[in-house]
Amino acid sequence: MHFSNFYFINGTAYAGKSTKVKLLAKKYNGIACEENYHNKLLPQLSKEDFPCLTYTRDLTDWHDFIRRTPEAYETWIDGVSKECETLELKILSDMTQEEKPIFVDTNISLETLKTIVDHNHVLIMLADPQISVRRFFERPDRDKQFLYQLIMEEPDPEQALENYRQGLMRINSQERYDRFLYSGFHVILRDENRSIEQTLALAEKALGLK
Repeated sequence: MHFSNFYFINGTAYAGKSTKVKLLAKKYNGIACEENYHNKLLPQLSKEDFPCLTYTRDLTDWHDFIRRTPEAYETWIDGVSKECETLELKILSDMTQEEKPIFVDTNISLETLKTIVDHNHVLIMLADPQISVRRFFERPDRDKQFLYQLIMEEPDPEQALENYRQGLMRINSQERYDRFLYSGFHVILRDENRSIEQTLALAEKALGLK
């Protein structure tokens, strides 16, 4: 299937993907599929078909979540991404008759994007791979603060925090960053000195909207 009226934004955390999807949809009277829009299907998923996505849904003791090894955390994240792609493609396939442009904050892999949409309908947004490690617990995000409190409840909070950070480092590695950077799609790098409006203009140009 070819998604002709869709615009996909992928990349790393803290790069501004969610903000741009919302702003573009508003400016072009489109539809915004924001971060984790696939979650609406989560309640009906089976553990057999979606073991990674249902892991947190069915988790009874969240301390188990923060106690995983960095390797287990990375494996889970990769599994979540693959399962999210399956759900996204299902949701988006049902939206192909929409006349409005659709802007998607996506988990769909680079390889799949190259086969389902025109090259200039994909934008990669990147932030320094270490930002997610350094700032993960700085945001007043309820979920992140919940995890931080769990870590502080561990017998050795400092060790537990370092263990979690090691997992973050694995999923924000330079290798993963370079995979996006050299994907062949248009790339916008995070720049603290650039305004939101300036970044929006760059995104519009990259996606052929202006």
